[in-house]
Amino acid sequence: MDKRLGIIGITIKDRYKSAPLVNRTLSEHGDIIVGRMGLPFRDKGVNVIGIIIEATTDEVGALTGQLGMLQGVKVKSLLV
Repeated sequence: MDKRLGIIGITIKDRYKSAPLVNRTLSEHGDIIVGRMGLPFRDKGVNVIGIIIEATTDEVGALTGQLGMLQGVKVKSLLV
């Protein structure tokens, strides 16, 4: 399969509970991650992570599927 360039947006509601699980999952898929940026929105009680990836659709599905199963975590992806 061909690798595609993409963006994954992640929001985390409970940083102390979910962030370690998100970071562990991202580390497990680190070979497809090109860049990462995280921003805390303390006044809104949410943290946002933006990931730039180069991956197959199967690899993206595996990563977003694992992240989406975590409590308090929402994930959206865009492939070009």
